[in-house]
Amino acid sequence: MHASPDPSIVRLDGPWVHRDVSANGIRLHVAELGDGPVVVLLHGFAEFWWAWHHQLHALAEAGFRAVAVDLRGYGDSDKPPRGYDAWTLAGDVGGLIKSLGARRAHLAGHAWGGLLAWTVAALHPRLVSSVTAIGAAHPLALRSSVRPWGGQGRAAGHLFRFQVPMAPEKWLVKDDARAVEDLFGGWAGRRWRATPDFDASVDAFRQAMLVPGVAHSALEYYRWAFRAQFRGEGRRFTDAVGTRIAAPTLQLHGAEDTCILPETAMSSARWAGPHAEPEIWSGVGHFPHLEVPDRTSAALVDFLNRG
Repeated sequence: MHASPDPSIVRLDGPWVHRDVSANGIRLHVAELGDGPVVVLLHGFAEFWWAWHHQLHALAEAGFRAVAVDLRGYGDSDKPPRGYDAWTLAGDVGGLIKSLGARRAHLAGHAWGGLLAWTVAALHPRLVSSVTAIGAAHPLALRSSVRPWGGQGRAAGHLFRFQVPMAPEKWLVKDDARAVEDLFGGWAGRRWRATPDFDASVDAFRQAMLVPGVAHSALEYYRWAFRAQFRGEGRRFTDAVGTRIAAPTLQLHGAEDTCILPETAMSSARWAGPHAEPEIWSGVGHFPHLEVPDRTSAALVDFLNRG
């Protein structure tokens, strides 16, 4: 039995600066690089800020202040027992933008982070300059697509498995978080899976999952999303995010994404602000920011410069 790693293991060295920021009543760890308009990068399930290390470089070189955050419950950010509902998570991001001293920020999010970016743009529109959703869907597109008998329902089978108490936490950390490797392997595109970069990335994410409290916190995101469907807060949330956002929107998606299916991402466009057609990239899976980082960064920088 290995000792659990200290949260500070996620403070990986690089040209970025690590710091702690107070937001919405908790402490969030961020890595930031560059000067200029603020771009906040929101990671997905079983990731942490480092998922954006390629984009931190590219955005800084392009004249932006790139800020990658460990979301609530992840990495070296606080892991409170509550607050994993979309309302509170959106408040975390809004508070972070203000704590960075910015009036507004561009948001780019992967998977859960993308869903969160859509949500912040709906709930806190004055804080959001643009939304880039990578391997992600609008919360209502996802909800309407997740039917047990449908393709997205099967793709999101983990959502249902994660609802029971305790067992999913044990499964996530068992054998040095082997489940993280299995999930990434199932969701990634074939090309990336065959590279040493895949192994190195998965190793980093496995280590971060073993930080005490992360597995439980990561699962709480899914548990709230599921439980809210049957409660009044779920209806209130649907009303709150049910209109088209004002912020310009970019969608980047892998054709081989088996977690958020391309057709689910495409159906998100009805809630998007001014936007081009979603870009669906062949040969790419659920992690465009890691699988084709240069292409992802170029598309993001081009979009931000147009705005």
